[in-house]
Amino acid sequence: MNTKRAHSKNSAATTDFVTVMIGGQLFGIAISQVQDVFSPQAITRVPLAHPEIAGVLNLRDRIVTAIDVRVRLGLPPRAKGEPCMAVGIEHKGESYGLIIDNVGEVLSVPVADFEDNPANLDERWRQASSGVYRLDGNLLVVLNVEHLLEFGRLAA
Repeated sequence: MNTKRAHSKNSAATTDFVTVMIGGQLFGIAISQVQDVFSPQAITRVPLAHPEIAGVLNLRDRIVTAIDVRVRLGLPPRAKGEPCMAVGIEHKGESYGLIIDNVGEVLSVPVADFEDNPANLDERWRQASSGVYRLDGNLLVVLNVEHLLEFGRLAA
């Protein structure tokens, strides 16, 4: 019985992220926020919308606002015709599709390994990130979806 208690005390709590690549950087979105992962089709532009709003699309009879996360983070635009993926989320009763380069795997990381944003992280990334995890040879930047979707919040 004591071994079981010792084992449960030593087992670290983890948190799960859907990993995505954007401009060659690994990002994580809390799995609890992810509704769908899909390949966006037929995005309709919205006149006079913020530049990061790629447009709207129909996903299973729902109108979804497509957000180009590359533009939102100040990265160069995707090459014309380059394939992309989207992560569907709900925020304040609205449906969004975060347009990203590609989706990776679900990654469980120890909560204790979470770190604040490094001082040298780009200002826009720092504003859109809640922190980082240092992985073997890589940095997982945790996207703060709520801040990402507050248009006008990220520095120009």
